[in-house]
This record gives sequence, C-alpha cells and structure tokens, in this order.
Amino acid sequence: MSKDQKVLLWINLLGGSAVIGSYAWGILTHPGTGNLLWGNIPSRAIPPYIVSMIFGALGYLFFTYYLIFFFNPSQMTIQIKAGFRGIHTLYLLILIPSTFWMPLTYAMLSSPSSFLWISIRFALMLVGLGGLGMVSALLSIRPRSRLLLTTVISCIFFCFQTAFIDAFIWPSYFVLP
Repeated sequence: MSKDQKVLLWINLLGGSAVIGSYAWGILTHPGTGNLLWGNIPSRAIPPYIVSMIFGALGYLFFTYYLIFFFNPSQMTIQIKAGFRGIHTLYLLILIPSTFWMPLTYAMLSSPSSFLWISIRFALMLVGLGGLGMVSALLSIRPRSRLLLTTVISCIFFCFQTAFIDAFIWPSYFVLP
C-alpha cells in the first residue's frame, strides 16, 4: 500500500466515522423523528429510495476498497491533474458535507431558515459533485481491467444516489410539517 493509499484509508476511517457519528447523533438526540427526514416523499417511493441508498453505500465501499487495496500505483495511473492526491480531495468533498447533512436537517426541522435550507442543498450538491468527480477519476485509470469496470459501475450507483436522488429528488419533497 502506497503512502497516498494509507492517507486515503485514514480519510475514510476518520471521515466515515464522522458521518456515522453524525447519523448516530441525529438518531439518539431526536428519537422517534426519523420519519420527518423523509419529508413528503410518497410512502410507495420510500422502499425504492432505500434500495438505491443501499446500492449507493455498497458502491461507495466497493470503489473505496478498490482504490485502497487493488489500485497499484507502480503499475497504474490516474490521469487527472492532481493524480491520486486528487482522489483525497474528492473523498473530502464527499465526506465532510455528508457529516453535516443530518445536523443541518434537524436544525431546519426545529428552526427553519433560508440559510439552513441553502446549506443543506449545498452540502448535498457537494457530495454529488464529489461522486461525479470520482466517476471521472476512475474512468481515467490506465490500464483498464474488468475489475475497474465493475468499480466504475459501483461508483455510478453511488453517483445516482448522491448526485440525482439526494441532491434533486429528496429536496423537492422535503417540506416542513
């Protein structure tokens, strides 16, 4: 494992813990209010939304595992301007705003404001942008392989969830009670 891959591992361990911690905080400090996070999404749309979330999360884990444990910097290249270090930036773009989504959303539920709404939308769009950048970075890896193709597909699942459903569908249904 290269130095850059070790850094990526730490980014994910710390950033992932922060995201999970923010979700745990939301659940523990706001018991029984989880349904409010769905806004006015029709109940029939929630199961497919959850399936998409699961595929997105599994996609994230798969492409992350690939970059940390299968990418070989001595035999492969990422043809983006910042190289593998650009991957670090993309992960930070995904993880940092993800950490703020639930606290911002609960703040919005308790004291609605335009600032909070814009902050939530901005956070969701940054995560989606990070995901789209990750697809681009993965597509730039040379040489290509079947495992890389599977990795790109897994990242597309993540992007579909973050750049489309979370950034555009969820906000259109999130209406305060």
